[in-house]
Amino acid sequence: MGLRRATKLKDLLGMMKDKASQSKAALFHSSGPGGGGGGGGGGSPLSFHLPLLRATTHDPFAPPKPKHLDLLLSAGHSSRATASLLVLALMDRLQSTRDASVAAKCLITAHHIVHRGSFILQDQLSVYPASGGRNYLNLSKFRDETTPLMWELSSWVRWYARYLECLLSTSRLLGYFLCSASSELEKERAEENVSTFTNSDLLKELDSLVDLLEETCRIPDSLCRDNELIRTVTVFVSEDYLSAMEAILIRLREFGHRLSCVSFGDSVELVCALRRLERFKERLSPLFSHKMAAFEGFWISVAEMRAKLESQREVGPVSALLSEEKRVGASESARFGGRVPMSSSRDSPRFASGRLVGLTGYHLPFQDSVELFA
Repeated sequence: MGLRRATKLKDLLGMMKDKASQSKAALFHSSGPGGGGGGGGGGSPLSFHLPLLRATTHDPFAPPKPKHLDLLLSAGHSSRATASLLVLALMDRLQSTRDASVAAKCLITAHHIVHRGSFILQDQLSVYPASGGRNYLNLSKFRDETTPLMWELSSWVRWYARYLECLLSTSRLLGYFLCSASSELEKERAEENVSTFTNSDLLKELDSLVDLLEETCRIPDSLCRDNELIRTVTVFVSEDYLSAMEAILIRLREFGHRLSCVSFGDSVELVCALRRLERFKERLSPLFSHKMAAFEGFWISVAEMRAKLESQREVGPVSALLSEEKRVGASESARFGGRVPMSSSRDSPRFASGRLVGLTGYHLPFQDSVELFA
């Protein structure tokens, strides 16, 4: 009874706080420069303040309403300065609150920007935390101890902030935002140009995608999933999960074309990445079983690629290493035969983008390579 009364009191105080802050924001907005109309259309912090408060209330069960999110996202159709002001206002709201439901809704709003925001708005979001300044997504010490529900929700806030940071990091490396409508063109270009990437570039992207799935595995399971606020988060994450799986498959297919000319060192790294990925299967599959129909062959493809790479090892590490040394010295890319002579990675020709045309690799010391495969 005492717990229920405390929860109701917390909700009541939250509603009163929302009412007071929104009334104050509405008053300042109507009396400020350009005031008197709807909010979200101007370029000052005041123009975002009211819809931001309405989108990030203290209600621990209701996610942000679409109409408030649409007002915030409309900032991305204006100038870059306007988009920057919105992102700054959102991050300040996230860092200044001690309420778990407000923090969760700020993170959900940021995730909406990733999925639905314009390129300008996404670009402004992506500089956090990569700009070299303050890491606005560092919420590792966030705690809301007002009620047991808020304590539980705090664990989601801490994980969700880490997840979004990982998502932004992976997206920066790939050159497009996963599961974003505004990044479809960049995504298509990346898929078309994947054959021009070096093995090293492909491995970096694959490792980053595996890192994202590893962070996905850490999703809390202590809070009741029938909470609409939490359900919004899990829907977003499941969509990212499918996009990450698709991106991984594209890179695995490309490596499949290169099996005959992948260096021994690169094959070691690739096997390690695939083994790490397979360790997540037992955790990820039950979490998103409702989404697995479209990718039921994903884990089969991962296992098949790993088996092919490991079967090459069985031919003999010494002969494989000598063969690779001979190929790098005198052979050419199996996918660009007759176009680009292979030499060292130092003097291989480059595109204007900086990516190498040849499929060059590097070699680990023999003993280290054998130990990694063991």
